[in-house]
Amino acid sequence: MVVTTKAIVISALKYSEADLIVKLFTQSSGLKTYILRSVFKSKRGKIRVSQFQPLTQLDIVAKHKDKGTLEHLTEVKIQSHYETLHTDVYKSTVVLFLAEILKNAIQEEEKNEELFDFITASFSWFDKHEAPNFHILFLLKLSRFLGFYPETEHQDNPLFNLADGTFQFSKTSVYCISGDTVNYLKTLLGINFDGLASMKLSRTSRLGLLECLLTFYELHLHGFKTPKSLTVLKDIYS
Repeated sequence: MVVTTKAIVISALKYSEADLIVKLFTQSSGLKTYILRSVFKSKRGKIRVSQFQPLTQLDIVAKHKDKGTLEHLTEVKIQSHYETLHTDVYKSTVVLFLAEILKNAIQEEEKNEELFDFITASFSWFDKHEAPNFHILFLLKLSRFLGFYPETEHQDNPLFNLADGTFQFSKTSVYCISGDTVNYLKTLLGINFDGLASMKLSRTSRLGLLECLLTFYELHLHGFKTPKSLTVLKDIYS
């Protein structure tokens, strides 16, 4: 079946000497994996390796067999050209980190237009704004689409249970967090990306909140692994 759809690059991996295997999150069919034959040898081909940088937004034409095998791309065009995400060292590090998060978090091959729209709109926003806490709010908002967003009914309580995703009055497990980290979490729950400009976090607070959110993901997503790029992210913000 020939499919024309928007897509966003999740990952790209060189395979053998000249092939490329790419994972794209498509608007029409969810997560799909494609093999591009001899793309490293073709200098004049319509499809180029440079089009598959992490989280690039594409318009594609593909042939889908929908049998769980590698699919094939016939046409690729960059749908939205980023101005800063792949050139600014801070933003490109965040992009690599969040692309790895998405690779770990999105596993099912099924259509999810709301998630697709959230991802594309978020990175289009990030491309045009300076926001050192973007990745923190993105992780929190992403959890809603993955099914484990924090409950907000009892936000007046001083503790947050990472395992249950609930605010509590007293500590019931080792996964209960408190203090400034919970206060920052409550602030994030009440803002959108434009609101990040008013939120100031120290390096220590940012890393502490990030580590709590990664634990949150590990507790709620089966098989979730801490991204290897986390070390680079920590270094770039040190």
